[in-house]
Amino acid sequence: MPALTQHGPPPSPDDLLVLLAVARAGRFTTAGAELGLNHTTIARRIGALEAALGGRVLARGVAGWVLTPIGEHAVSAAEGVERALGSLSPDAPSLSGVVRLSATDGFSGFIASPAIVEVRRAHPDVSLEIVAATRRAAQQRVGVDLEVVVGRPHVHRAEAIHLADYALGLYASRAFLERRGIPRSLEELNGAPLVYFIESMLQVDALDEARRSTLGMLDAVSSTNVYVHVDATRAGAGFGLLPAFLADQHDDLVRLFTDEIDERLPYWLVCRPEALRQPTVLAFIGALHARIAAVSEELLGNGRRH
Repeated sequence: MPALTQHGPPPSPDDLLVLLAVARAGRFTTAGAELGLNHTTIARRIGALEAALGGRVLARGVAGWVLTPIGEHAVSAAEGVERALGSLSPDAPSLSGVVRLSATDGFSGFIASPAIVEVRRAHPDVSLEIVAATRRAAQQRVGVDLEVVVGRPHVHRAEAIHLADYALGLYASRAFLERRGIPRSLEELNGAPLVYFIESMLQVDALDEARRSTLGMLDAVSSTNVYVHVDATRAGAGFGLLPAFLADQHDDLVRLFTDEIDERLPYWLVCRPEALRQPTVLAFIGALHARIAAVSEELLGNGRRH
């Protein structure tokens, strides 16, 4: 990493904190909203910091601002300023701030939401922003601290952590099976209606490969949202290829061919290096692990058998 070269007065701690906010948010407008500053002031503060350090601290990425090597060095100093200021208020809650997460719908509802509740019990000034998306890990994590993706990610300048595996199974509603009859073999599923993701829009290889056991079935209801899959299956739209941890919550759904159709998919956590230095993010990651440990049987479809 290049050494910082100061030109004139040392960097302002306020300017360092502005850079820290922009690095976490990825955008001037979002950082300004958090700090109570307008876009022009944010840009002026960043310009003053760059003048003091003798180089660019930010560069434009595909989806927002990213740190340069000089910026990464400056953010480390900014985090020290943030910690020092926090130590001046010992009576205040020990943690505060926003954790920004991109994750699949099912993970967001079943894992992330209960996890942030536990964090907020001890630290009520911590909040969570969730961007629900089913996609590959981004090469540049702008505007989010953490990503949870399905399948092993291939990323640069980021940490990738395996969180857990979960099971996909084939389900149908009891009313649907009463009308249609219970299939006795996989061959009877050929031409049967399937509820799953929109094949042409599916970007995740692991989810696409999970269709291998249902290749002879025909799409009946397709959606980018897994909760739509569950509701459509419960309504009798067809056989749903569903996460067991969501489907097993509903007594009106029956799991079929448990041994033959049992796809295991991995959840991976992708973190920006600077995010792993934020105490709020670390507390949330700890809560994610605790929630996953508590529901490990449900994730694998062992919570309820038909």
